[in-house]
Amino acid sequence: MLDVLEGPTETQFEFITFSAGNQSFCLEITQIREIRRWTPVTKLPHTPEDVLGVMNLRGAVIPIFDLSARFGLGKTVDNERNVVIVAAAGGTTVGLLVESVSEILSVNKSSIQETPDIKSEAARQAILGVISVGESMVRVVNLDAVLDTDGGMVA
Repeated sequence: MLDVLEGPTETQFEFITFSAGNQSFCLEITQIREIRRWTPVTKLPHTPEDVLGVMNLRGAVIPIFDLSARFGLGKTVDNERNVVIVAAAGGTTVGLLVESVSEILSVNKSSIQETPDIKSEAARQAILGVISVGESMVRVVNLDAVLDTDGGMVA
């Protein structure tokens, strides 16, 4: 899966780290359009639990996903630190509700370790790799898998 992060082994990547489901994740900074304070969204009927609704972003209506719920980690609890990460991949723009945004992380490609084989296809699809940061691990989110609205990513 690391071949998605293209380039030579020592290429520097920058990620925005954030918390969802009390876990640390990150997205490549080039995928992020903006970070917004959480505001109520317009709910749509018959949507999965992880789809909170839609929001108007300067004239464009975008879906808002609860990333914690999307990953099967439970719904995000309302908190004043909650933010929406507006991200884009493959011409699709979405909002991802997360608990908080932490920092910008610059790492070499060689520092990104393969996702361990844990016998879960959903986990292998959702996470491109892991980065050791001190005593913790930060998971690199595969935004394309998050945008798979067929439900194939999360069991």
